[in-house]
Amino acid sequence: METARSQQQAAPGAFVAFARFVLCGGGIGLASSFAVAGLAAWMPWALANALITVASTLLATEAHARFTFGAGGRATRRQHAQSAGSAAAAYAVTCAAMVVLHQLVAAPGAVLEQVVYLSASALAGVARFVVLRLVVFGRNRSRATAAAPDAARPVPATVARAAAPADPAALCRAA
Repeated sequence: METARSQQQAAPGAFVAFARFVLCGGGIGLASSFAVAGLAAWMPWALANALITVASTLLATEAHARFTFGAGGRATRRQHAQSAGSAAAAYAVTCAAMVVLHQLVAAPGAVLEQVVYLSASALAGVARFVVLRLVVFGRNRSRATAAAPDAARPVPATVARAAAPADPAALCRAA
């Protein structure tokens, strides 16, 4: 029974995992934006952004392993590499969206740029959530299920057929 409970806590449902993903990713993203601005006062912005992106991706992967997807502990090197790959793909999507915007609109305003960037970021974030849940951290759930098959599968109920009369009316006569 305790193993079944720990399995439930270790593998939250999709809605809970997505809410945790938004909370962790959003919180780390917000902190990262302030960190880039602070670090950029001492070094070139591109270098500050690269350093903070690496650090925040490592931090977010750990948070997602422990809290968002309940992988059961620290993220592995494989999970870090796959998470970095999905973060790079998300970065490419947002960059591509901005390039397309600047190809379509000669001088987009700040509001339009923010709408396009945040829309692309949200779309990439949803795709990243799916990749992290199904690929990066999904394999741990299937391994945990294979390691503890009794906790993962319900035990089939057995029905006793002893002494049940064939005629239901016989129950009334016996009373």
